[in-house]
Amino acid sequence: MKITALLLNIAVFVTTFCTPLQQSFAQSVNNRDLINCEITDSDVFFQEMLRKPRPARDNTARVEALLKKMTLEEKVGQMTQLTLGMIVSGADQNIQIDQAKLDKAIGKYGVGSFLNVSDQALTIDKWHEIIGKIQDASMKTRLKIPNIYGIDSIHGATYVQGATLFPQEIGMAATWNPALMNRASEITAMETRAAAIPWSFSPVLDIGRQPLWARFWETFGEDPYLAKVMGASFVRGLEGNDISDEKHVAASLKHYMGYSLPVNGRDRTPALIPENYLREYVMPTFAAAIKTGAHTVMINSAEINGVPGHANKKILTDMLRGEMQFQGFAVSDWEDIKKLVTFWKVAADEKEATRMAVMAGIDMSMVPLDYSFADILVELVKEKKVPVARIDEAVRRILKVKHDLGLFENPMPSQSARNNFGKPEYAQVSLQAARESLTLLKNDNNVLPLSKNKKVLVTGPTSDSLISLNNGWSWVWQGSEPSLYPKDKMTIRQAIESKVGKKNFEFVQGTRITRKAGSPSNSTPTDMDEEVDIKKAVDEAKDSDVVVLCLGEGSYTETPGNITDLTLPEPQLKLAEAVMATGKPVVVVMVEGRPRIINRIADRVPGILLALNPSSEGGMAIADVLFGDYNPNGKLPFTYPRNPNNLILYDHKLFETEETTFGNAANKPQFEFGTGLSYTTFQYSNLRLSSKSVPMNGEVTISFDVRNTGQRAGKETAILYLRDEVASISPPGKRVKRFAKISLEPAQTRTLTFKLNREDFSFIGADNKSVVEPGDFTVMVGGLSDKFTLK
Repeated sequence: MKITALLLNIAVFVTTFCTPLQQSFAQSVNNRDLINCEITDSDVFFQEMLRKPRPARDNTARVEALLKKMTLEEKVGQMTQLTLGMIVSGADQNIQIDQAKLDKAIGKYGVGSFLNVSDQALTIDKWHEIIGKIQDASMKTRLKIPNIYGIDSIHGATYVQGATLFPQEIGMAATWNPALMNRASEITAMETRAAAIPWSFSPVLDIGRQPLWARFWETFGEDPYLAKVMGASFVRGLEGNDISDEKHVAASLKHYMGYSLPVNGRDRTPALIPENYLREYVMPTFAAAIKTGAHTVMINSAEINGVPGHANKKILTDMLRGEMQFQGFAVSDWEDIKKLVTFWKVAADEKEATRMAVMAGIDMSMVPLDYSFADILVELVKEKKVPVARIDEAVRRILKVKHDLGLFENPMPSQSARNNFGKPEYAQVSLQAARESLTLLKNDNNVLPLSKNKKVLVTGPTSDSLISLNNGWSWVWQGSEPSLYPKDKMTIRQAIESKVGKKNFEFVQGTRITRKAGSPSNSTPTDMDEEVDIKKAVDEAKDSDVVVLCLGEGSYTETPGNITDLTLPEPQLKLAEAVMATGKPVVVVMVEGRPRIINRIADRVPGILLALNPSSEGGMAIADVLFGDYNPNGKLPFTYPRNPNNLILYDHKLFETEETTFGNAANKPQFEFGTGLSYTTFQYSNLRLSSKSVPMNGEVTISFDVRNTGQRAGKETAILYLRDEVASISPPGKRVKRFAKISLEPAQTRTLTFKLNREDFSFIGADNKSVVEPGDFTVMVGGLSDKFTLK
């Protein structure tokens, strides 16, 4: 019996690999065996994420009745969001609600939302205490409107102590497994809601096409199709079918939009994005997530083409509301209305900035450190510079989301929701996600898997660091506090030692990544690399059979992660070259959030394993792959550059990589998009098209076979590309249109079938509208290709 009959007749999973079976798709998502689950057609899965039923909940009458009772000041209070520090005293786990400050925020200003932590992740008990007091104060106000608390649950409930952390988004993208992404975000939602927090500032849907950017690792990589499938899966996991239940939270799509493409690569700096490019590459992830029913968006902190995101009415209203039909509310990012004055200089003062932002489409202001927004907005309305109708519009949206969350019925922390926190099976999901995220980039002469009977030297700055495995948004903003990481999770060093035993194990630090304090002119701390004991590492390498060299990055996000050069820091390269000079086999494990340049060493080592911030389970996952206890199956969701000034994307124009055109300046990446090796081999064959002539509004069915030609079982991701041979806008060399991730036993052959339609043939034309043009198209998958003509 096939599982498709049970999963709404959708050919997404295969019975042999997914158990236990359930009577609905939602139940199967909660209970399936994720280790063996498959995605046989990415688009079928994606469409299911979009069309899962949502309960009918029409609170229009209740919202309108409440809105009529509200004073101007109460309405503006709902549009105001303050940080937790505004109402507490103390630090770390010793913070306490300051009653006088809370009375001012809730009693006087009627603040509708709070966010953030004071310093670090809090326990569930502390969260319940704090949010319970906030809601208690809200229930004592005239209209008893509940507060909505928001937090950055980026890769798990990152600000709740003891929560399950998962690979960062870039690592999840490397799994090419949206079912796994969906399950991880479900767990994230449950553990966030268990802490009485109903709103998560995630997922990041910015497109990762600027690898220098400090938040590159928070994206799903450079391809908009992969990113929109993974993003929709993330949102559906967070929100489920009903965000009022104890297992789900409201999502916030960020950072709408264009934030991830700064010209100079630095965070919160200008982007220059033609509108057709914006619609082709940046908008699809947000449009797809909005179709899932996402309830909030957070706005781009930077600017596009000279217009700051928080003042861009075309993007915030015309495109978001008019074109994409977004029904939720839009929240600013940290202090970004003020920055219209201080950074972007488009407003002379905060009053003008507030008017601009609200009229552009901002519904809630993350002020977050004072009451200026509320005071100013009340003045603007009384002066008739902001119409009451615009205020009502914003508040209506906010109240609707609060109703949808069930906060009016159940504002207080739920004790029963705590039962969904910290279940043992969550760690297994995280481990599986970490394993599937690991990407084997090089394996010359089958240096991997390693023998457990050989002596292994482990060295390098990321070898003994849970911080590197997780990166930012882990217990603290920068992820940089080692004391907060769980003591029962193993670093790479510890996991490898557990595999081979003390007799066959040696560890030398080699180099270290340390956190450098800020200067008087720049208070932001940054990471720096320093040599520790390279000579000792060389001596131990000579006495070992193989060296596992762990390189990469520490933790960072936002402006503290700004760098001017993607090249791996010199101390790490010096360590690598010194160890390589011993002549012993060196396997490099790159633990990083963005592709650091390794051209000095990449061609001189036999093995390279990429670990894209695989979480606290990453140490064990890496050891499992290195020693063959797990067969790697991750694939690159971005193009790994060879040189810092020679960045290229997979969908470049064909001529850009031709040596006949550019000679020695041709673009040659270190590793191509989609690269990912296995300990077995796969062969593609028998590519078939249903027709070589396809009507403009028709579809073409594409089938092909994949065979495991190796000696062990493995998973393979088949990526289908399409190239429009001639177009009125210079066409890319290829674009991802579908993918599948399947399991194959040795000698097993599977047939995969995809359907492409008008949407897949289209592109955004010079008039910024979707267009389909007749002509030849080339289909490519697994080294095979064929053509059809669109007529």
